[in-house]
Amino acid sequence: MVDRILEFRGINRDHLGMYFEELGGTLVTDSFPFVYEAASWGAEILSEDELAFTKTFIVNAVHIRFAAENEEALEQLIKNYRYKTTRVGG
Repeated sequence: MVDRILEFRGINRDHLGMYFEELGGTLVTDSFPFVYEAASWGAEILSEDELAFTKTFIVNAVHIRFAAENEEALEQLIKNYRYKTTRVGG
């Protein structure tokens, strides 16, 4: 298994978990770390913090560990997950 930890900012932790379920994962735990498992990959929502850029501009930062059977599968999982977390301004 290979793994990688990434940080996602400004997205609700519940939504981040929902995206794993949409990709075929199943929630295994009910508290940190939130563990999601699928046939060929796994993921853990490790922590959630708040980052204050100014007194009024505060966003969350969620750390997630992605794991897959090999590097190619890991890259595909991350690509699919990033697609779900893409936000378009306007």
